[in-house]
Amino acid sequence: MSLRGKLESIDGRGYKAYKSIAGAHPLGALELVVDHVQADPFAAPSRARIRIPWHRARLPAAALSGEPRRRATRDYLGRAFRCAAREDEALAIDAGAQTVLERSCTVFEDDAIELRFTVALPARGRTIQGRRAAGILCDRLPDIAEQAAVADDLDLDALERHCAAVEDQVALRGQLEGRGLFAFVVDGANLARRSGVDDRPLADGIAFDSPDSLRVTLEAPNAGAVTGMGVPRGITLVVGGGFHGKSTLLNALELGVYDHRPGDGREGVVTADDAVKIRAEDGRAVHGVDLSPFINHLPYGKSTTAFSTELASGSTSQAASLQEALECGVAHLLVDEDTSATNFMIRDERMQALVAKADEPITPFVDRIRDLRERLDVSTVLVMGGSGDYFEHADTVIQMHDYLPRDVTAEARAVAADHRSERRREVESELERPEPRPLRTARLDASVKPGKTRVKVRGTDTLVFGRQDVDLRAVEQLADSSQLRAIGLLMQRLHESGGVLEDPVAAARALLAEPVTAWSRKPDGDLARPRIMEVLAAINRLRGP
Repeated sequence: MSLRGKLESIDGRGYKAYKSIAGAHPLGALELVVDHVQADPFAAPSRARIRIPWHRARLPAAALSGEPRRRATRDYLGRAFRCAAREDEALAIDAGAQTVLERSCTVFEDDAIELRFTVALPARGRTIQGRRAAGILCDRLPDIAEQAAVADDLDLDALERHCAAVEDQVALRGQLEGRGLFAFVVDGANLARRSGVDDRPLADGIAFDSPDSLRVTLEAPNAGAVTGMGVPRGITLVVGGGFHGKSTLLNALELGVYDHRPGDGREGVVTADDAVKIRAEDGRAVHGVDLSPFINHLPYGKSTTAFSTELASGSTSQAASLQEALECGVAHLLVDEDTSATNFMIRDERMQALVAKADEPITPFVDRIRDLRERLDVSTVLVMGGSGDYFEHADTVIQMHDYLPRDVTAEARAVAADHRSERRREVESELERPEPRPLRTARLDASVKPGKTRVKVRGTDTLVFGRQDVDLRAVEQLADSSQLRAIGLLMQRLHESGGVLEDPVAAARALLAEPVTAWSRKPDGDLARPRIMEVLAAINRLRGP
């Protein structure tokens, strides 16, 4: 019996009769696969896939030339499905927002393009509306799928712009290391966002314009030569008055580790792909972290070489985040004084005079920032508006004024020379990159009872993992809730390894080398690739032994 026939035959029956439509159904040249049927009309929507054969799609060769373009094309097709289905509230697809991530909503199989979506099967109360469901799945869905994936129905110019933008960003980011750059911000970029909860560009944002002394030219395969501000490796301070754009610039650099869609305003902002924002995070859990380079000599002789707490202070949490980032192999740090613990960042000469170093366990970041650069080859971009004690360490100083950058490196050095600080450097040991900490996989158990696990997300803020709500509000470079879903699945996969992982970073990297679609045993359409740093950040914030 055809799908339409099945749906019409169960019209008016109890909702559980929808279970009969699970499986594959031909829809003309296309194929619908219903993977999961919701238990009742109030449950999470049903999951399905529609497959469009390649000979039907006939996508242009340029859209499939190289992995950056293939990823961009998959992203574009998912967005095209969402756009085509916007009038049908029953259909939804996890197609992302401003970033272009590797996602599982669009899959290129050998024989077909597969679009993975959800459908809320209609009912009146708990009574099936079979004819209405047939209209959704048999009539409108094939049209939507063809609008989303068949070349004859696509805006091919927009598809090419999407592919070109992503390919250019990948190429620009790939040039950073060879040019000695931490990041690049193209001239004309629009960095300002509509609000703290709306990541779309501000309509009247000020166009970025690099100072001449920092302007560099990079080559993009589609845009050609592009000019903008090169943020050098080393120690870069971003200074300026309040509300002049310091944090706006830093936020753009934070998300410059990802590619952005055309029109976002930041599609010419690229950052080294391992860059990590570190910050204070009062109340987070810390497990066995060597804090001794930053916190030592605690009262009563408590050691900090393998420090654990369920309720870290601001300075302790920031030191832990830094050490955890170094443990992941990170070579680029982003820091904003607004989200930092003051006593972790600086201890001025007056406080040194009042409280002896013997009575102060914290070695402030200002005394380690040069060690990070010289001993570990770790570069830092630091937003600092309240302390000039960093001037003498800075390689580059950028002042943001009316949302535009100025190179004030020479002026900052002159200030440092004319107003010498009397504070003493408070370092007692050499800085070393921390070794990986073994991880007991039993900590990664998502079970809520025998045979039942729970992995859910609330936006990008919370991962519900088993009986825990893992607070990730301070992990600011999570760009999409689908990354968080993927992290939950990856944690489950690590749990299945059993025993103790001597090098959890290497184990997580091995899983991340797999395709996104390999992480789930079901054809999930709501996963996106996270970075290794965010995977480990979630693991590090689990509570309990």
